[in-house]
Amino acid sequence: MNYSLTPARIFVTVGAQMPFDRLIHAVDAWAAAHPQSTVEAQIGVTGLRPRHLKSRAHFDPIELRQAMASADLIIAHAGMGTILSALEIGRPLIVVPRRAALRETRTDHQVATARAFAQSHHIAVAMEIEELPGLLARGATIKAAPRVPNRASDELIGALRSFIHGHVDSAGASQDAESSAVRSHEAPRQRRAA
Repeated sequence: MNYSLTPARIFVTVGAQMPFDRLIHAVDAWAAAHPQSTVEAQIGVTGLRPRHLKSRAHFDPIELRQAMASADLIIAHAGMGTILSALEIGRPLIVVPRRAALRETRTDHQVATARAFAQSHHIAVAMEIEELPGLLARGATIKAAPRVPNRASDELIGALRSFIHGHVDSAGASQDAESSAVRSHEAPRQRRAA
């Protein structure tokens, strides 16, 4: 599904652990030049006060998921929780990795994540912040990646259980009381993923 960016509802999230002022500053500058777009952001605890987008430090998990679901486009750090949530919801996504050298994170794991997703061509990636305006200019051509389920398949659950417990039934999956216990964790996982 393609989404138009004129006008657009864009949601930006930096995750819950640290602010990402470089990203918020870049999106705020873009929003100033594109007042026809509605931009809302979860910016973390920071001294930065964007002037051209609506922002707040945090959203509770349900509000975050609703904001992502109502957006035409999501812009985010390259955190796996955020990426998985966008893939579950089925919204176009642009990710910008945090950089350890800029003290935005402790390691460059987001750089590795962004590179892997860039190679898959399912998510738009701005490896450098200067690439973000160009990606936003192509907004209508950015497609949502194929949706992913919000729970593991029975086959995966069985394979993991077999690996952990060292037993497999004749169908290749463990069938015990833990199956329902694993599935019962799905609802809390859905709340956390948001």
